[in-house]
Amino acid sequence: MPPKIKSPEEREKLRLLILDSARTLFVERGIEAVSMREIAKQINYSATTLYHYFADKDALLQALCDADFLALANGLREIMKIPDLLARIHALFNGYAQFAFQHPNHYRLMFMTPRTPCNLETTQIQQGNTEQDAYAQLKLVVFEAFDAGLFKPEFNDFELIAQTLWASIHGVCSLEITLGHETWIQWPSLEMRLNTMQNAILQGLLR
Repeated sequence: MPPKIKSPEEREKLRLLILDSARTLFVERGIEAVSMREIAKQINYSATTLYHYFADKDALLQALCDADFLALANGLREIMKIPDLLARIHALFNGYAQFAFQHPNHYRLMFMTPRTPCNLETTQIQQGNTEQDAYAQLKLVVFEAFDAGLFKPEFNDFELIAQTLWASIHGVCSLEITLGHETWIQWPSLEMRLNTMQNAILQGLLR
């Protein structure tokens, strides 16, 4: 029988353990296939214990998404202070990729695992807040570059530009996470792939 959790520190440690275990199971087996009981079994606790922390699996998944998306935004926050707009865009590319490769399970759950949309009524992340929302960070720097006239005139939708940039870096990250270990593909270095993608996509978009 696991020891009774008493202190706030112990409670938070267990909460994080639940989230880590749930993330791993969701990524490995799919969200729909995993029950609260299985998550509890993974960490040698009863399902009842999990319900002391999360009302149901949806609440657990929401907490997991909030934690992971906030971690991404926090990791990019200092980059938003770079004054040169193109340097900031490049730094956002690299910071995003660094997060993906340092936390592949986080990235898989956030961007590569089918799930229901985030519940905007219960999420702890304020959408559009550049302190908490990585997409808002990307949109802001793209809007500022758009407003400064850095993009070709035919690209007249700054949000479409932002989503195109996002899709390009996601492609490199997802391929590396899923297939980077495959020896039958003659991969150039990861740095070369990231740099080539950035230069190619920006060359196509910038004046």
